[in-house]
Amino acid sequence: MPKPRRKQAEESRVEMTEIILPEDTNQYGNVWGGRIMALIDKAAAIAAIRHSRSNVVTASVDSLVFRAPVRLSHILRLYASVNAAFGSSMEVGVKVLSENPLTGDSAHCCSAYVTMVSLDTGGRPAGVPGLQTRTPEDRRRQRDAQARRRSRLASFRIREHPAARSRRRPPAAG
Repeated sequence: MPKPRRKQAEESRVEMTEIILPEDTNQYGNVWGGRIMALIDKAAAIAAIRHSRSNVVTASVDSLVFRAPVRLSHILRLYASVNAAFGSSMEVGVKVLSENPLTGDSAHCCSAYVTMVSLDTGGRPAGVPGLQTRTPEDRRRQRDAQARRRSRLASFRIREHPAARSRRRPPAAG
């Protein structure tokens, strides 16, 4: 299968807006964290689909820290775009802002880095186009994403069960 063409970072950009309604909140009038997590996952999926033009699944979400409360009637703005593309996976950055509709004040609620994997029609990982960066900001995001990926992969190898490592084939003698 030929390698897909490189795509520009702005081709995957997503902006979503959501108002917080009573069913989105807990007994204190704050939004459920899981509701925001679901919106992050949705925004990341849309960005990854736009980049890969394929079905995608969520492989991981880096740590998520809620920095500011989101209250009933606040307006959430989610911004997502592909930061880097690897073989069959993409790192998507998602930033969430909360806006008070009465004052217009905005606060950074949280950010997340979501790893999405492209799937072919048989449900197997499929290659994704490379990412063409144009701006210094896009290049910085790509460099940072590559560093986070190296860290995630190293962390995964450390946590992997020893029995799983022993089942791997040894490297070919060279």
